[in-house]
Amino acid sequence: MRLLLFLIICQCAINSVNTHHASNHNIILLMADDLGIGDLGCYGNRTLRTPNIDRLAEEGVTLTQHIAASPLCTPSRAAFLTGRYPIRSGMAAFSRVGVFLFSASSGGLPSEEITFSKLLKQRGYATALIGKWHLGMNCESSNDFCHHPLSHGFDYFYGLTVTNFRDCKPGQGSVFLKGVQKSLVILIQTIGITLVSLAIVQYIGLLKVSFQALAYCLLITAISLAVLIFFFYHFRHLNCFLMRDHQIIQQPLSYENLTQRLTKEAVQFIGRNTDAPFLLVLSYLHVHTALYASKNFRGKSKHGLYGDAVEEMDWSVGQILDVLEKYNLSNKTLVYFTSDQGAHVEEISSSGEVHGGYNGIYKGGKSMNWEGGIRVPGLLRLPGIIQAGAYIDEPTSNMDIFPTIVKLAKAQLPSDRIIDGHDLMPLLQGKVTRSKHEFLFHYCNAYLNAVRWHPGNSESVWKVFFFTPNFSPEDSNGCYDSHVCFCHGGFITQHDPPLLFDLSRDPEEKVPLTPETESRFYEILRVINLAVDNHTRSLHAVPDQLSWDNLLWKPWLQPCCSSLFQSCYCDYDSEGSLPEVLSG
Repeated sequence: MRLLLFLIICQCAINSVNTHHASNHNIILLMADDLGIGDLGCYGNRTLRTPNIDRLAEEGVTLTQHIAASPLCTPSRAAFLTGRYPIRSGMAAFSRVGVFLFSASSGGLPSEEITFSKLLKQRGYATALIGKWHLGMNCESSNDFCHHPLSHGFDYFYGLTVTNFRDCKPGQGSVFLKGVQKSLVILIQTIGITLVSLAIVQYIGLLKVSFQALAYCLLITAISLAVLIFFFYHFRHLNCFLMRDHQIIQQPLSYENLTQRLTKEAVQFIGRNTDAPFLLVLSYLHVHTALYASKNFRGKSKHGLYGDAVEEMDWSVGQILDVLEKYNLSNKTLVYFTSDQGAHVEEISSSGEVHGGYNGIYKGGKSMNWEGGIRVPGLLRLPGIIQAGAYIDEPTSNMDIFPTIVKLAKAQLPSDRIIDGHDLMPLLQGKVTRSKHEFLFHYCNAYLNAVRWHPGNSESVWKVFFFTPNFSPEDSNGCYDSHVCFCHGGFITQHDPPLLFDLSRDPEEKVPLTPETESRFYEILRVINLAVDNHTRSLHAVPDQLSWDNLLWKPWLQPCCSSLFQSCYCDYDSEGSLPEVLSG
């Protein structure tokens, strides 16, 4: 009798677990890199072919005012994962450089931050990140993995811990060369002038300088220059590598069939988890430079290599949608597609080919808080729950994905911290028509750059700029001389009073309003300044993860699959059978 009772209890427990799993929705988050909102057919492009991404729009909701929390990769992705402005986690820089550049930097997403992957993993979800991370790796040693994806709630990782650089692909130029060359010339000139000056004052007897001190100075200078030259000569081997979990499997990274390999990993992960809930973040390298496309897509688009890359990414999205259909998972899987920020308009190849995307009618691009830098694609599909073919023109944020999927997975939102995102489901289901975002704060690195206000009793979307980047050349749409726009000093123009736009009437941000053209000018500024004061009071001091100390290359943190003397070379990534590619 006791045995029978025990078996009944066990069966009930198993049924309860199965019911729990069956009721949980799967979640797939697809993130492009530097994709312009005007690059997709569903946002008006008529020359690039993106039928699979457009299919998400047809079968789901299109957000037309979807805003990245930052116009740069690292802070935008930190906000996406945590649902919080990056300034709250120390992932917004006070220095000029706003992203991680080296695999051996010590900064990264702090372990105290709660990511949606951590919360979903606690709910029994299988979790995977495939593709780009760009949120740090190690803290104190080359294998402590304190900032690694597996330390932030992901069970499985296959991809890059930093990002895709021009320097990673031979023949594609360098994002560092111009700046490094200029700095090296200045450094060598300064050292040379200093040494000559010391020699002169020594010769005429004004100052006694020991030969030993001069020798030490020369030795330290020579070693520093040698380390710098070694690092940039071997940049590709040291920073461009592919990992599976904690193991480097390809160093340096090979671009051969790379999108097919990422897609294969994603398809296999879905196949391993057809009977249990899963979270898949597929973070594409497309279309960040260095641009690449496999032979099936190369030369097939109307927009050069950039267009080829967009169309290859669309093929990959199609593979993901197809495998969901194959396993009858489409109706229980939320699929979201976005970009981490707008297109990088200043990207021009050494041969003069445009390697940046198209931000449609919107001004500026990556690294700027003009609409072209932060207004990104936002597509969500969940058949039977999210309305199909709908367009929503309310302000939403990539931070909203955090509370949306946490609630969808029936997990609890953290109560010990501010979550800046809002659950999108009521808006997506048509239960409400207004966004919960009355205000959105737009940061340029750690500096509050602009504020967006959507009053509850108005269709207007006011946006003020406290400063704007100085375009170079002045009549251009970007900072071509410096490759990206910066956030302080001589790179910006301060505005007092701030520039004011109404995006509902002027989405291109062409004509700033004035007290003469907008009777409520000062009242609007007063309300926004009050909101800024309230927001600022909610911020607390945290360690700066993008300080110079955390950004700089530290040799003892350098991951290497062989040894530095072997140029950190290995290739353990076996392609096996790749998914069939049928391009248009």
